[in-house]
Amino acid sequence: MKAVILSGGLGSRLRPFTEVIPKPLLPIGEKAVLEIQIEHLGRHGFKDIYLATNYKSDYIENFFGDGSKYGVRLIISKEIKPLGTAGPVRLLQDALTEPFLVMNGDILTQLDYSKLISYACQRDSLLTISTKEIVTPFQFGNIFTEGDYVTGIEEKPNIKTTILAGIYVFKPELLDIIPADTYYGMDSLIKDMLARGMKISHYPISEYWLDIGQIDDYEKAQDIYKEHFQ
Repeated sequence: MKAVILSGGLGSRLRPFTEVIPKPLLPIGEKAVLEIQIEHLGRHGFKDIYLATNYKSDYIENFFGDGSKYGVRLIISKEIKPLGTAGPVRLLQDALTEPFLVMNGDILTQLDYSKLISYACQRDSLLTISTKEIVTPFQFGNIFTEGDYVTGIEEKPNIKTTILAGIYVFKPELLDIIPADTYYGMDSLIKDMLARGMKISHYPISEYWLDIGQIDDYEKAQDIYKEHFQ
């Protein structure tokens, strides 16, 4: 199986850390973020992993080499100009001839990738997106009224939101939709598919998941490393 890790972001929300090294090489415990991702993909049967890079690409290439020490084959795909989150995948069109996984380079998760791929292959859609339910405590009680009178109270209810989790399964035909040599994001791809009436499947993630795109979340990742990723 093949996977693409989007590793070209500037990591502007994680400055000053990313002024020195690219975001995918930030340390979590004793390993780099990207290293944790590669090892987890390898455990789930992914043999060819493409690293879509831009910012400080040489750092990433020098750090990982050909991937042999992780039991996988790593291929660097460097974009010449920023292409967003979907545009870099189009650069790999000739190499991706079967359903493949795409994920952001700042995601830590215990997701069973092989189950996700199996699920996506059984759907009649070209794109499967992973989703995660986020529960946020609300700091105020919710009051229900009718006319001049109170009819009920809900004490500090939780707010539940289903978010895009930054992990996708593409079928090769989908790459024809992505414009070549153009900045094009996953959000644009999803909107364009919906506008065309194309089906998009979703796969709820029940396992641990964390986006480390901001400093608070990066610090949280340090705390949970031993529990989930060591």
